[in-house]
Amino acid sequence: MSVDDSRPIWIQLVDTFSHNIVTGTWPAGSKIPSVRELALDAGVNPNTIQRALTQLDNEGLTTTERTQGRFVTTDLRTIAHKRSELAGQATSQHVTTMVSLGLSIDAAIELIRERWND
Repeated sequence: MSVDDSRPIWIQLVDTFSHNIVTGTWPAGSKIPSVRELALDAGVNPNTIQRALTQLDNEGLTTTERTQGRFVTTDLRTIAHKRSELAGQATSQHVTTMVSLGLSIDAAIELIRERWND
C-alpha cells in the first residue's frame, strides 16, 4: 500500500479495505486477515489497522465474531451501496477534472467510451 501524506493513514486503509470488499477481493462472508497480518502487510501500527476495521464494522461492511475473527458482511445490499458510493466519488473527481480541462460533457463521454474496454 502506498501512503498519501495528505490524508490520515487509517482513512486510506478504510478506502483500500472497502475497495477489496466491493471488488470481491474479499468476497462476501469471507474471513478477513488478522489485524497483525494486515499491519505487517501494510507496514503500519496494528492500532491503525484496528481503527480502520472498526470503521468498516460501523459501516456494516464487516462483522466480528468473538472467537473466530472478522468477516465481510453477507449483506449484498450494503456492499452494493458502498460500491455505488465509491463510484459516485470517483465520478465526481472525474467530472471536476474534465470541467477544469474545459471539456464538454459530450467530449468527456466520448473519452469514457473510447477507454471503457482498454
